[in-house]
Amino acid sequence: MPILFRHNLNRRAFLRGAGQTAAALTAAGLLPLESSAAQPLPANVEPTLAEFVVRYMRVMGAPGLTLALTHADGSTAAVGFGLSDVDKKLPVTPAMLFQIGSISKSFCALALLQMRDEGKLDLQKPILDYLPWLPIDPPYGAITVHHLLTHTSGLPGNVPLFSADRNARILQGFKPGSQFHYSNLGFEILGRLAAMIDNRPYNAVVQARLLDPLGMTSSHAFISNTIRSQESESYVIRRDDLSGTHSAELSVAPRFILTDASGCIVSTPADMNRYMAMLLAHGKGSHGRIVSEEGFALFATPFIEAEEFGPGAHYGYGIAVDTLDGHKLLRHTGGMQSFASSMQVDLDAKVGAFASINAMQGYRPNPVTKYAIQSMRAEAEKKPLPKSEPLPDPLGISDATDYAGAYSGESGTVQVVAEGRSLYVISGRTRIQLARVAGDTFVATDEAWQSYPWAFGREKTAVATATGKVSEMGFGAKWYTNAAYTGPKTFAMPGPLAVFVGVYYSRTNGLLEAYILKGLLVVGGITLEPLGEGIFRFSDEPNNPETIEFLHVIDGHAQLAILNGEALERIEIA
Repeated sequence: MPILFRHNLNRRAFLRGAGQTAAALTAAGLLPLESSAAQPLPANVEPTLAEFVVRYMRVMGAPGLTLALTHADGSTAAVGFGLSDVDKKLPVTPAMLFQIGSISKSFCALALLQMRDEGKLDLQKPILDYLPWLPIDPPYGAITVHHLLTHTSGLPGNVPLFSADRNARILQGFKPGSQFHYSNLGFEILGRLAAMIDNRPYNAVVQARLLDPLGMTSSHAFISNTIRSQESESYVIRRDDLSGTHSAELSVAPRFILTDASGCIVSTPADMNRYMAMLLAHGKGSHGRIVSEEGFALFATPFIEAEEFGPGAHYGYGIAVDTLDGHKLLRHTGGMQSFASSMQVDLDAKVGAFASINAMQGYRPNPVTKYAIQSMRAEAEKKPLPKSEPLPDPLGISDATDYAGAYSGESGTVQVVAEGRSLYVISGRTRIQLARVAGDTFVATDEAWQSYPWAFGREKTAVATATGKVSEMGFGAKWYTNAAYTGPKTFAMPGPLAVFVGVYYSRTNGLLEAYILKGLLVVGGITLEPLGEGIFRFSDEPNNPETIEFLHVIDGHAQLAILNGEALERIEIA
C-alpha cells in the first residue's frame, strides 16, 4: 500500500497525538533572544557557534535553548540562550531543567547493563520470563530484553501498556530481530523490568545507579509539578489542529506527569556534561565505572540498521550509533510535548554536545550539536573552524518552478504559481503562499488554509534515484492532477470504507481525521492497510505494528477510533 501525500514529518510524533505537522520554518525576529551564559564558550568557538545558535532559534521559532559542551580533557561549557518565560522576559539560565525526552532511553539501557554486569539480568532471556504478567501476544517469536533495547521486538510504538479492556493483548507485528521499529512501549517495559530487579521505583533506580554516581545532582528521573519551579517554561503551537508555520502563535504548554523510562528525565546542561563525559570515557564516571568495558561495548554496538535516525545510522542499546566525518558517533534525540533535544558524542574526537529548545515547532536541534562537535574537534586539532551548514528557508523554494502549473480535480481547477523562489496556490481570487515543510510537502502561511498540508506527488521513474516530474497535488481529501500525470484518475468505490470517514477526538490525542483519497482510507497522510473487520495498520513501513480500529457503526458512521489502544470519539459539527 503506498503512502499518499504523507505530510507528517515524524510518524512517531503523529501516532503520539493530534497528528500535527511539525515544521521548521523561518521566524526571524519572532522573539527577542538574549545569551545568558554562566561561563564563556571554549576559545575560538564562541562567536561562530553563538551566532549559529541564535540563527537556529529564529528558524525554529524557539524562545530559548540550553547548551552543554564537553571534552574528554575536562573542559566544559553550560550555556543558556533566549527566554525561559516569554511573558515575564526571563532568560534561560544553565541552572534550569529541560526535558531531554528519548535521550532518557540511554540511561535505562545503562542501568540494565549494570544489572547484567552484576549477574542479575540475561539480555537474551525472554521478557515474559521476567515479567510474565505483561499483556503482550508474541505470535512471531519470543521477545528478549535485547530486542526491546534495540527496538526490534515487533511491538508497536506508543500503545498503553494497560487497557481498560482486561482481555486486551498488545499484538506483535513482525519476527523479533528482523527489523527496526521505534517503540516507547518497549522502554516502558524495560523500566518496569529495572524496577522489578532492583525492587524500587524506576526513578530511584536511575537516581542510585546513574545520577548520584555521576554527580548529576540537579537532574530527576521523573516529570511532575514538584519540579516545575526548577524547569524552563515551554511552549506549544496554539492551534495544534492546524499545520502551523513560522508565524504560528505559541501558548504555554500544559503540565503532565511522566515516570516511565521512555522519556522521563529532566536535566541541566552541567549535568548533561557529566553524562557525556562518562560516555566519552566508555562508561567510566569521575568516581568509578558506571558500566563495565564489555557492557559499554554492547551499549555502543550497531546492532540494527535504523534509517529513522538517518542514512547509514544503526541502533545499539538505547542509543543510535552512527558516523560523522569518519568518526564513531553516539547520538539520540528527544521530543516531548514542548521540548526538543539532541545529544551527539564523538567517541574518536572525544567531544560531546547536548542542546534542548523549549518550543516543539520542528525537529530536534541536531544542527546545533553537530556544528558544536565539529567546531570543538577543529579547535582541538588546531584546524580552521568549519562553516556552519545553511539553515532552511522554507519560503525560499529554489525549485518552485517544478510545482507550477494548472491542477484539476473534482473540486475544480487551481493554479500553482512560481515567482522567483516563492510558491503560491491560486484558488479563485485567493492567493495562498506556501512554505516548505520537507521534500514535496508544504504548508500555507495563512492560517485559513492550514487545515492540511499541500502535498505534491511525482511520476515514477525507471531509475530509483531519479526524481520524476510533479504531477499531482493533495489537500486533505481533495486531489488534483496536472498534464504530466499518467496514472488512473478513477478508482473503485471504497464501499465499506466510507463508514470510517470522519473526525475523531480525545483530550489526550487531540483531533484525528480519516478520509478517502484515491480510493484508499488515509489517516495523517498515511494510507491504511486492512487487517480485519474495522481494523487497519499504517502502511508507511513493512509489517507496521501500529494499528487503528473503528468501532460502533451507527447510521453508517463509526463512533470510535482506537489509535494504538486509546479511544477517540467521533465529533460532528454543522
